[in-house]
Amino acid sequence: MRSLVLLLLVHLVFLAEAKGGGRAGLAAALNDDVLGLIVFKADVVDPEGRLATWSEDDERACAWAGITCDPRTGRVSGLNLAGFGLSGKLGRGLLRLESLQSLSLSANNFSGDIPPDLARLPDLQSLDLSSNAFSGAIPEGFFGKCHALRDVSLANNAFTGDTPDVGACGTLASLNLSSNRLAGMLPSGIWSLNALRTLDLSGNVITGELPVGISKMFNLRALNLRRNRLTGSLPDDIGDCPLLRSLDLSSNSLSGNLPESLRRLSTCTDLDLSSNELTGNVPTWVGEMVSLETLDLSGNKFSGEIPGSIGGLMSLRELRLSGNGFTGGLPESIGGCTSLVHVDVSWNSLTGSLPTWVFASGVRWVSVSYNTFSGEVMVPVNASSVIQGVDLSSNSFSGRIPSELSQLLTLQSLNMSWNSLSGSVPASIVEMKSLELLDLSANRLNGSIPSTIGGRSFKVLSLAKNSLTGEIPPQIGDCSALTSLDLSHNGLTGAIPATIANLTNLQTADLSRNKLMGGLPKQLSNLAHLVRFNISHNQLSGDLPPGSFFDTISVSSVSDNPGLCGAKLNSSCPGVLPKPIVLNPDSSSNPLAQKEPVPGGLHHKKTILSISALVAIGAAVLIAVGIITITVLNLQVRAPGSYSAAAAAAAALELSDGYLSQSPTTDVNAGKLVMFGGGNPEFSASTHALLNKDCELGRGGFGTVYKTTLRDGQPVAIKKLTVSSLVKSQDEFEREVKMLGKLRHRNLVALKGYYWTPSLQLLIYEFVSGGNLHKQLHESSNANYLSWKERFDIVLGMARSLAHLHRHDIIHYNLKSSNIMLDGSGEAKVGDYGLAKLLPVLDRYVLSSKVQSALGYIAPEFTCRTVKITEKCDVYGFGVLVLEVMTGRAPVEYMEDDVIVLCDVVRAALDEGKVEECVDEKLCGKFPLEEAVPIMKLGLVCTSQVPSNRPDMSEVVNILELIRCPQDSPEAELG
Repeated sequence: MRSLVLLLLVHLVFLAEAKGGGRAGLAAALNDDVLGLIVFKADVVDPEGRLATWSEDDERACAWAGITCDPRTGRVSGLNLAGFGLSGKLGRGLLRLESLQSLSLSANNFSGDIPPDLARLPDLQSLDLSSNAFSGAIPEGFFGKCHALRDVSLANNAFTGDTPDVGACGTLASLNLSSNRLAGMLPSGIWSLNALRTLDLSGNVITGELPVGISKMFNLRALNLRRNRLTGSLPDDIGDCPLLRSLDLSSNSLSGNLPESLRRLSTCTDLDLSSNELTGNVPTWVGEMVSLETLDLSGNKFSGEIPGSIGGLMSLRELRLSGNGFTGGLPESIGGCTSLVHVDVSWNSLTGSLPTWVFASGVRWVSVSYNTFSGEVMVPVNASSVIQGVDLSSNSFSGRIPSELSQLLTLQSLNMSWNSLSGSVPASIVEMKSLELLDLSANRLNGSIPSTIGGRSFKVLSLAKNSLTGEIPPQIGDCSALTSLDLSHNGLTGAIPATIANLTNLQTADLSRNKLMGGLPKQLSNLAHLVRFNISHNQLSGDLPPGSFFDTISVSSVSDNPGLCGAKLNSSCPGVLPKPIVLNPDSSSNPLAQKEPVPGGLHHKKTILSISALVAIGAAVLIAVGIITITVLNLQVRAPGSYSAAAAAAAALELSDGYLSQSPTTDVNAGKLVMFGGGNPEFSASTHALLNKDCELGRGGFGTVYKTTLRDGQPVAIKKLTVSSLVKSQDEFEREVKMLGKLRHRNLVALKGYYWTPSLQLLIYEFVSGGNLHKQLHESSNANYLSWKERFDIVLGMARSLAHLHRHDIIHYNLKSSNIMLDGSGEAKVGDYGLAKLLPVLDRYVLSSKVQSALGYIAPEFTCRTVKITEKCDVYGFGVLVLEVMTGRAPVEYMEDDVIVLCDVVRAALDEGKVEECVDEKLCGKFPLEEAVPIMKLGLVCTSQVPSNRPDMSEVVNILELIRCPQDSPEAELG
């Protein structure tokens, strides 16, 4: 009660001062600092009691938690509550701390707006509000009078609106507004901050070009604008900041050549221009940037040769040039970079042999994958003692695997897959104590697996797609850390060793397409982490091991083993008699209802449902559940309030300044209709026709789509959301939808507006006349098939749209061919993007049931609670779409007694060199093989089980543009 009385008196004091009365009564008795901090505390939620020492009974606050006082004056000079677990609002109490010099509230959960006068405290030098939940626009004029302010961080919040103009804060030395939702163009006055040393605006949605004038910031040390929407070329004077040490403009849409002024950045240590659209050659003067430690130009459109002058950068530690169009060889001079640790030149068109410095320098990680290097791999005598990872995959290396690789005692990862290597697997390599990943798949290796295998460090071992023979050595059970084992597509014989059951960490194992015989060890049922075990296409026999995993194993993983038996395979094992039916004597049922036994029969017949029957039953159950769900949702929509809201959306709303205000109507439940960019929003159809079944275009995980027409004759598609019970509040819903409405790309279905009531939400899209990709691929006639060029254009369009979405931090989540629309000219337009953000919690199980309705496109990590869902989930779905477009086959096909996965089919076709048999037969051979092979490989890389192995979508776009070779296309010749 005493605290409440005190707070009331404090409020009266503030009110009196606001009326000009100054301090009086209680204010004279209480220290200003104590008074302000108690008022601040009143708005704070403190679940951990970290502010328990703050008491209104104290005359001074200097002994309170998080408080620092000036020893000379006794006034509060510092308030540091970082990581205290606090929440609530920032009230005006902090404004009483007139001697405050440093304020840090970072890593809490404060929300709402920030006081507009906070930055105007006369002595405030450092302000850190980062990593909270502040939202809304940064108050106008917040940086108007900064007095002594030097360091400001508002990073990792949810601020919106335009990027604030900080030009009046001439004392600023550090400004961090990263990881918010700030938009608009860079304010014109930002380059006038002569004292600014670091500027970080990364992770926002800033648009437009970089203005000229950056050279005025002669004290600038670090500039970070990554992950925005910047366009245009780099400013010509960007290299005229003499003290600039770090420049990060990655993940934008910058274009053009590298300006020559960059060569003057002699003190620059980190240059990151990755994931843009920069073109031209990398000039030789890059070797003059002698202080460079990191050079990242990956994911652009650079061409020509890699300049040998890079070899003069003695401080260079990281060189990343992947995903470009570089040609020629990898310069020998780079081996002279004595500090070099990481080299990535993958996904280019480099040729020639592998430089010896790869194994002889101090480099620890090197990747040259997805190029056309050739010749033998040579390991020099003076092999490196520090190298940890080597990726030589997807090239044209030949000859034997050098046993000298075993000299690399620190090597942890070795990937030489998809080459033309021959000979046997060197025993010295599989004995390496440090090696965690060994991938020698898709080569021409022969001989047997060395019996000395058994390195306890192995986590991933792949020898698939070779010509290995002999038995699987039992010593493989000593690889106790192994999580992934792939020995598929070889000629291995003998039994599966029981020692595999010792691999207690094993998650995936593929022993398919060999000549293995005998039964499966029963101990395999003890592998608790097993999620995939493929033994198809062998000569195995006997029953499957007992246990939950093998009870639910897919038929395709055990198919084509004539001797295998069990209920899962719809085949009884020899010597196992079905249990007799025993009637319960106490049963109330009529025993006469049972069928009479067949004369001469000794046993009752055991009925086992076929796979097709199980699929049919499952489909019927799903359809029934779907009908019930749709019925309930329709009843909700047809409720009086919802129905009148739909009617109001169709006929009772009119345009007003880009928004639609409610027309005079007696309907109290009418909602809010917003059209982006103006236009005539009224629908030409009647109120009932808006959601009429005759106008229905299709149904998906988020809702039903209808076609209607605006008064101006423009057709639109209306999506009626069927997740009303899950969508966010109106404010959050509108904020997310408006953000989606700002996205514009030629390969995205444009969102034109929306309609809101609590019980009904409609999204208004552009109408795309060509139907969806699924119908075009799987339901069109042979005479109306897509040509190879049209298919390639569709794949490239999908890739560009996804790269655009990811650049704006939007994950699609629901990629499938029915969500890819085709316009009148065959251009692909991706729809249904970003709708998962309308849900309050991004729950992967809600999404799995409501959104990811198409089996086959879902990334494997989507089902794992402990793995973060990222853009790589979209990359997986895109990879499946690539294969679907090129083959004309569905991602998953259900046969009578088998399930066929498209990815497996394509891998098998590539292994056997029969990719022409894998491409859609409707093309009748009218496609360039030099495009078909790499694009199929790209699809398979995108569907890698390991998310980190999948490329970014910006890299995918660059790779597709490199793959295309229209001048060699047979279609061009065939007219």
